[in-house]
Amino acid sequence: MTVRTTRRVFSSAATMMAAALVATACGSPQDTASGGGDGAAPVRVGLVYSQSGALASYGKQYIEGFRAGLDFATRGTGKVGDRAIEVTEVDDAGDPAKAVSAAKDLIGRGTKIIAGSTSSGVALQVAPIAAQNKVLFVSGPAATDAVTGANRYTFRSGRQSYQDVVTAKSFIGDPTGKKVVVFAQDGAFGDANEAAVKAVIGGAGATVSSVRAPASATEFTPFASQISAAKPDLLFVAWAGTTAPAMWQTLDQQGVLSATTVVTGLDIRASWPTFGAAGAKISFLSHWFDGAADTEAAKAAKAKIPGGALDLFHPDGFAAAQMVVRAVEQGGDDVDKMIAGLEGWSFEGVKGPMTIRAEDHALLQPMFQAKLAGSGSAYTATTQKSLTGDETAPPVGQMKG
Repeated sequence: MTVRTTRRVFSSAATMMAAALVATACGSPQDTASGGGDGAAPVRVGLVYSQSGALASYGKQYIEGFRAGLDFATRGTGKVGDRAIEVTEVDDAGDPAKAVSAAKDLIGRGTKIIAGSTSSGVALQVAPIAAQNKVLFVSGPAATDAVTGANRYTFRSGRQSYQDVVTAKSFIGDPTGKKVVVFAQDGAFGDANEAAVKAVIGGAGATVSSVRAPASATEFTPFASQISAAKPDLLFVAWAGTTAPAMWQTLDQQGVLSATTVVTGLDIRASWPTFGAAGAKISFLSHWFDGAADTEAAKAAKAKIPGGALDLFHPDGFAAAQMVVRAVEQGGDDVDKMIAGLEGWSFEGVKGPMTIRAEDHALLQPMFQAKLAGSGSAYTATTQKSLTGDETAPPVGQMKG
């Protein structure tokens, strides 16, 4: 594992918030953290995330966002009261076993806060370690719904899959009596997406069926024919891998994209050229893209992110830093007070107004409908509609631990 330690300091994200959110914010960075502990000793924070492996590009965005969030939250002072925050970064390479080992090592060295988890599989393994050792865990880009309500020590700084699917549902309005088809690859990824659509959109009154393709498929005309024959009101596409360009080209050539509303998730900017000419005909649900919202936090992030363009997972890192600041200000070294300080907290993140729901630690946040325009490698995304945190909120779940 790659370990890197730096000394950083946090303060309240509220110091630069929009005026409408000031009432819900925490104190200034000059205030001493209220939870007690040595007023001069550093607070140790461990970031366990994907610096390498399949999700390294996601991890890179997360850490860039995290660093920008620290700068925003501290107004450049690097302090919460008089206490520095000592940050140790560890590469889990997307491997749950490495992540668990890293988390245990950090906790053994006195770390009170663990953040990161680019991978859902990692998050689900680290969450119980946090509960067993009574330390705070702020999961990152990991989207699995199971992180929400995992235990009272676990929070999340990104969105969850339910919020993606609710955003997809928004493209067809009232789903009662409408037909929805899920087009996905065979395997766990396809299974999870089909189950989510059936639960969220089917549960709201739609009839949901699926067309599934082997992960090894390279000829997509038969599947396009099945989709056309079903005549769906909404086609939800969940696809990953190198066959995506051929798949989208076939759906376009067979008239599927012109015959119905086709929705899929908008991934990181580097993936946009894979849609080819089909991109302009697809409706995208989006967690975030550069320009999706024009918040003070987004402006601050753009000023610090290398290249000045925000991408999909920059907001997750930024929000994690804001949450860590809040936890330290409210709790000092007392993890119970950290938890109390985060539960029910509302703040302005890169995406806009965010609220940590007290009952199950769901992070309520805006989501976006988006459109792509362009060709080759030059694509731009624009917001068609913003959905509020209340509109995309998952059902309240019971805390499991």
